[in-house]
Amino acid sequence: MATGHADPRRRERIVAAALDLIADEGVAGVSHRKVAARAQVPLGSMTYHFAGLDDLLRQAFAAFADHVVALFEHHLSRATDREQAREAVTDLVHVLSRSPSRDLVLTQELYTLAARRPEFRELTHQWMRRSRCLLERHFDADTARQLDALIEGMSLHRALDTRPHDRALTRQAVARITADQRPPDGPM
Repeated sequence: MATGHADPRRRERIVAAALDLIADEGVAGVSHRKVAARAQVPLGSMTYHFAGLDDLLRQAFAAFADHVVALFEHHLSRATDREQAREAVTDLVHVLSRSPSRDLVLTQELYTLAARRPEFRELTHQWMRRSRCLLERHFDADTARQLDALIEGMSLHRALDTRPHDRALTRQAVARITADQRPPDGPM
């Protein structure tokens, strides 16, 4: 493992270690010392790369949001017509609900933090805005907002239910929401 300034991935390792620690112990369990130990970096690296614990949490959750937005991009970018876009939304619900429980915990930890602290609420707003922007490539703004909420809710229900609903129910919900929607403002 590279050390000191010759370690260009140190900051990324710290962010990844912070996310792992949040998934294991919750935001309340995060400390500079615990993250540094997980990342296998000197404790001084924490203050070198981050202005404080809140900065580390913001950057860690921003990296997590980027990960989820990349999933949206991956699925929605392949759709070339409305029906494929509906299928991509259905795929997202099922992919997100099968994601590691780590992703579910990280999402809920961020939402809990955002409910209490406005600076983290802004991070969730940016995340939602990015997700809806990707959906708006295929659906009007109101429909994109509804689909974003549907993806979130159905993914959560599927992930936590002892008998998750099947793909047909997801497809039916997506079809209902998109049945009477206006076309998006730009080219598909």
